[in-house]
Amino acid sequence: MEIVHVYSKLRSEFGRQCLFSDRPAELLLDLPPDPSLTLSFIQKSPRDQAVQACWETSEHQVNTERFETTSCGINHMEGGWPKDINPAEMEQTIRVRKKVEKDESFINSVLQLGSVMEHCIRQNNAVDIYQECFEDEEVVEEIQEPPSAKTVNIFRDPNEIKRTVTSLSWQPDGGRKLAVAYSCLEFQKSSKDISLDSYIWDIENPNRPEMMLKPTSPLVCLDYNPKDSHTLVGGSYNGQIAFWDTRKGNQPVEFSSLEHSHRDPVYKIIWLQSKTGTDAFSASTDGQVLWWDVRKLAEPTECLVLDPSREGNLDQALGATSLEFEPTMPTKFMVGTEQGLVISCNRKAKTPAEKIVCTYDSHHGPIYALQRNPFFPKNFLTVGDWTARIWSEDIKESSIMCTKYQMSYLTDACWSPVRPSVFFTVKMDGVLDVWDILFKQSDPTLSLKVCDNSLYSLSVQDNGRLVACGSQLGEATLLEICSGLSNLQKNEKSLLAAMFERESKREKILEARQREVRLKERSRSEQSREEEAGREEGEEDPKQLIVRAESDFYSLVEAEVKRREKKDEVMKEKDICEEKDVKDEEQKGTSE
Repeated sequence: MEIVHVYSKLRSEFGRQCLFSDRPAELLLDLPPDPSLTLSFIQKSPRDQAVQACWETSEHQVNTERFETTSCGINHMEGGWPKDINPAEMEQTIRVRKKVEKDESFINSVLQLGSVMEHCIRQNNAVDIYQECFEDEEVVEEIQEPPSAKTVNIFRDPNEIKRTVTSLSWQPDGGRKLAVAYSCLEFQKSSKDISLDSYIWDIENPNRPEMMLKPTSPLVCLDYNPKDSHTLVGGSYNGQIAFWDTRKGNQPVEFSSLEHSHRDPVYKIIWLQSKTGTDAFSASTDGQVLWWDVRKLAEPTECLVLDPSREGNLDQALGATSLEFEPTMPTKFMVGTEQGLVISCNRKAKTPAEKIVCTYDSHHGPIYALQRNPFFPKNFLTVGDWTARIWSEDIKESSIMCTKYQMSYLTDACWSPVRPSVFFTVKMDGVLDVWDILFKQSDPTLSLKVCDNSLYSLSVQDNGRLVACGSQLGEATLLEICSGLSNLQKNEKSLLAAMFERESKREKILEARQREVRLKERSRSEQSREEEAGREEGEEDPKQLIVRAESDFYSLVEAEVKRREKKDEVMKEKDICEEKDVKDEEQKGTSE
């Protein structure tokens, strides 16, 4: 049996709209406390319970698989011609054109297309798509963001046995490719199974290298031709020079013979400014600088022995670890050595002795980096031991600026191609330092821990925005620098020029002062030598010494007696004058 309650209501009252109105507050119910009810309550022991008001979440990081892309191209050939016509033959194409132009359908189609073309031309003339609408407005200065850098990509050595990234070179046209040289520089540590290959990477695709370079010996240095983005030259561990044309495959087009190559690893090779664009020169720790023409690498075109005594003796030559060439100064180049000396050279000198112009004693150990400032070529940067130093060509005794000694060894450095006051350094603790000497000289503007391994090489893209760092375990890390460190600042060139000039003057004053101190010390040492020589000539006879002492004594006594006699005469004359004055005064008094 079901109990049913039926409630009836008028249809007009369903869904009736609520009517709200303002009215004073009124009390509907008042329940006063009843103390007698407390006996009915049972007290429970309190218990704390934590309640989270939001969902519990945890943070996880996942590396997703990168989408692999491939570049494809199409060769477009000139079409529209009959199959039996060769478009390259001018006479055949002219004959076909005359035949087509006489056809009535050709004239009709040209008349029809003429109106369409006229409409498009008028449309293009009506709107200037290249017009700059806001030329007159003042450029609002961007808010200075704190210096920063972010990792864009990491290019890892695809081989099982990892090798050190010894050199990095950007492709000159746009910098979309990065050539990386891999080699093991630790003495007798390389195994037989180690790979000899180096690679060219597309900076957008870190999964697979775009091209493989196959040298006969591991590459220590590699450099793109600034005039031709398809050609590279590299220096090998066994001293050979190799030349590649990427259009002809991954094997070297030319390589030097062992008899005429370097005896030690080639640590630096640079393209020269020439009409043909095929000249380069290399430096090695065997103490030689060799010039090459990549069209014929059988033997070098020129040789310079880095003998500081200027005798050309290879046994006394200093091993070269770095090299610098500025295209705006085509006859000059600089070499950094294992002994910490920077040698300034002139290629156009007549004799080998004149080619070595001067030396700069810069570091305690090998100079791993040497580069002129791209905006102020007279000032150059060196890196060795625990410091980075900035030099002026005019001052050879000391550097005009120097960083403080770092806790870790510095391995490479380079200037920013965009900002004249910014340079980069890498260290063996895996840190990249960015220095802005206009902002701060004592500490780097930005220090970034790139990896846990040692960093050995460094290269900056031409636009100054991307920086590539090579590590000991074969990782080439690509970093993007913030706009503040990669865009030219207001009055930066003039401020840096004033700073360099001020520091150069200061060093010249200190150098002159130091020269004066040396001259004084030299004169003192010569005097002391003369005195010692006089003593060593032999002592005089005692009788002669006694006679000389007596004559000196009597001469002094006579001089003193004469002095006292003159003093007495002066006193007598004063007394006589005083007596005369007294008598004259008495006579005047009596006459009055």
